[in-house]
Amino acid sequence: MLIAGLAAFPLYALTRSERLAPQSMMASIWRAERWLCAAGLLLSILGMGVLAASMQGVGLLSLELQPFWDLVRETDVGTAWVYRSAALLLALAVAIWMVRWPTTSAAVLAAAGSVAVASLVWSGHAGATEGAAGTVHRISDILHLIAAAVWIGAIGAFLILISPRRVREWPGGLQIGARSLDQFSRVGTICVLVIAATGLINSQMIVGAENLGRSLGSPYGQLLLAKLALFGLMLALAAANRWRLTPALAAAAAGDDAESVDSDPDAALAAMRRSLIIEASAALAILALVAWFGTLEPFVVADPV
Repeated sequence: MLIAGLAAFPLYALTRSERLAPQSMMASIWRAERWLCAAGLLLSILGMGVLAASMQGVGLLSLELQPFWDLVRETDVGTAWVYRSAALLLALAVAIWMVRWPTTSAAVLAAAGSVAVASLVWSGHAGATEGAAGTVHRISDILHLIAAAVWIGAIGAFLILISPRRVREWPGGLQIGARSLDQFSRVGTICVLVIAATGLINSQMIVGAENLGRSLGSPYGQLLLAKLALFGLMLALAAANRWRLTPALAAAAAGDDAESVDSDPDAALAAMRRSLIIEASAALAILALVAWFGTLEPFVVADPV
């Protein structure tokens, strides 16, 4: 998600001259992308190995190669893994060798990252849904994940953009940070609408409105409630960022003389950083919950005895 979201950020938040400027934020994004692509590729390989070992009933170090390749070639999960690995390899190559063309490389990175994110859909409930309903479920889940990736990537980008070191080293960094935060309000609104709409579709596909009460009695339903509570916290923080902290940062960047902490650049930056750190922590907790309840049944299965 960070690979896709961080790469998308300069395409809508920075001007062409800002993307080309020496010592610009792009250098920090490329460094982060290289590490993220390498880590994502290694973790993807490890995850597939763990899955194959689990299906073989052996430890990871005892994994047999032939059954592993059979899993890769003959299952949808294996096909998705191949696409994910290829996308991450492409993203890593772009982050290393295409930094001279920031706009093109950012677009390719965002696309490759989106493919990698989309491939995860076949590892969850949507991958098990059959027929036309399965197609709708997977498309909905892909849009859900990509919208979340754009939001999470923007949080990471803003934390880089308004970091103390970046503000000191990048001329006009405070003004650019305030402007890009304001610009993200439109992109962020689209992300929230897509996440909410696709989340409702996914919930209907997995649980169904008529089974909602029954689901809440299961670990799946309880973890889903925790996820929704954290999503609500992120919405509240995003609203505070949009309507309170971003105007305060813009006022500080403009050097307004109002007798308020809102016109103090250090205070405005510290408040925005705290809000973004809390928002990022909530996002990470949501991803952990999704990874957990994505492996669970939505209902408690009654004992037939």
